[in-house]
Amino acid sequence: MSSDLLQKQICDKYFTGYIPSPDNFKIGISKSALDGIQPLNGLRYEITSDTTGWYIWGGVYFDSPDFFMPMHVIHLSQQCPLIMKFLGLPPGYRFLIDDKGYEDVWFDESLLTQ
Repeated sequence: MSSDLLQKQICDKYFTGYIPSPDNFKIGISKSALDGIQPLNGLRYEITSDTTGWYIWGGVYFDSPDFFMPMHVIHLSQQCPLIMKFLGLPPGYRFLIDDKGYEDVWFDESLLTQ
């Protein structure tokens, strides 16, 4: 099944619109997420010129200027496939997931005011 279809299904499941994350746009991702540390956390700010607004990290968040590194969406299916189906959630949404089936998705209005 295509990632677009999976993303639309997640949006339907949580009764929200679908806002794609184009393959040539970037996300911010932590090394811990790429290393497979769980749970995986994601939050989406507003979209800018070439970024999706997504920030993804594994385990504990650290407030450090180099905590997130940019990565194009197209590389995520290889590097961090577990998050792919959530990337259609609109700005203001967050998720917390693991590879054992835990899934929590919610809207956080504060993400839209930053």
